Amino acid sequence: MTAVGDALYAFVERLFPINRSITGPGLRQTLAIIGERIPLEITEIPSGTPVLDWTVPREWTLRDAFIADAAGRRIVDVRASNLHVMGYSTPVDATMRLDELRPHLHSIPEHPTWIPYRTSYYAEAWGFCLADEVLQRMDAGPYRVRIDSTLAAGSLTYGECILPGATDDEVILSAHVCHPSLANDNLSSIAIATFMASELAQREHRYTYRILFAPGTIGAIAWLAQHESALGRIRHGLTLACLGDRGPMTYKRTRRGDTVIDRAAAHVLTRRAPDAGVIDFVPYGSDERQFNSPGFDLPVGALSRTPYRQYSEYHTSADDLDFVSADALEDSLGALRQIVDVLERDRTYTNLAPKGEPQLGRRGLYPVTDGPELARRQLTMLWVLNQSDGAHSLLDVAERSGMTFEELADASAALEAHDLLARDD
Repeated sequence: MTAVGDALYAFVERLFPINRSITGPGLRQTLAIIGERIPLEITEIPSGTPVLDWTVPREWTLRDAFIADAAGRRIVDVRASNLHVMGYSTPVDATMRLDELRPHLHSIPEHPTWIPYRTSYYAEAWGFCLADEVLQRMDAGPYRVRIDSTLAAGSLTYGECILPGATDDEVILSAHVCHPSLANDNLSSIAIATFMASELAQREHRYTYRILFAPGTIGAIAWLAQHESALGRIRHGLTLACLGDRGPMTYKRTRRGDTVIDRAAAHVLTRRAPDAGVIDFVPYGSDERQFNSPGFDLPVGALSRTPYRQYSEYHTSADDLDFVSADALEDSLGALRQIVDVLERDRTYTNLAPKGEPQLGRRGLYPVTDGPELARRQLTMLWVLNQSDGAHSLLDVAERSGMTFEELADASAALEAHDLLARDD
């Protein structure tokens, strides 16, 4: 574990207790904490605003919620876990028997100590989530049931960190920020997106980077509705989710399946670890499905470790601070950093001495001694020179040669410095 991994984990730990939803004070508090580290532009969209085929919902605020037994003891208490209340629950204050209360209770019998995460964003309802072992101990009642909440006109909030580059062409990185106290889904990716933005803010880059922190589904749809005229600037993108668990890295392709981001992510992940996965697009998952809807068809893939719904802890209280690790968080940030580097450095070149091989030795580019490492460096330069015909990018060369993109980019820089290559852009 290094300082970077420790810092990522500490950021997740700080955000963990906040009760987030698709609107409301917890969402704003989360964005404010992100904004302490990176420049963040905040947008508020009023309730009732049409966004594509949707409407921005009323804002939800929760102040307290509990189920108390006849002796007044809170057997379910949102102060112990904010997963105890179904998200967007309408207010209730009543005394009822268990048979009346039971339709509003959610548990996971196969995992009796876990609390499920449930929501009812777009249909008015109320409910509690609790460990099944607690449910099984409940007698006939009566119980005091209280949810102190409001659903009122307000707004939906999202944040953007926009980092201008040498061009107006954009790379979008998106992390959803609506889940309460779920460390992997999606505090892990909020932390990684924040740290990646902080790194990018400290260096020059070719692309303009837009790092989006929005509530899932409705937030991405609202952002797309507001930015439709500018979407043509997006050249590459990734949604980030579930990046803190100990499973192998996974990349989900775009709807097109053959974009530069598809190829860059596959190249990086398969060379970082033999168990990394690259899977085809399906119109289900995180907000990549909004960016890849046919009316937009944006080149936005999805980066994760174990994908959503493919680990039993998903959307339960077991997705806690013990489920994620500093090492996994750091490894995920490293993978994202490498993918960004491929996007930044991928170019086509023209060989300025294309007839025969140029004499590398007199330029100090040919090894004077033998050895596997020096031979590989020489072969890398020869691959670059051979394929630099203005038609093949460095990523093309990496896929054909089996060399890493980083090796080829470094070789290209050396050859360009000796006037043997010219950039085509």
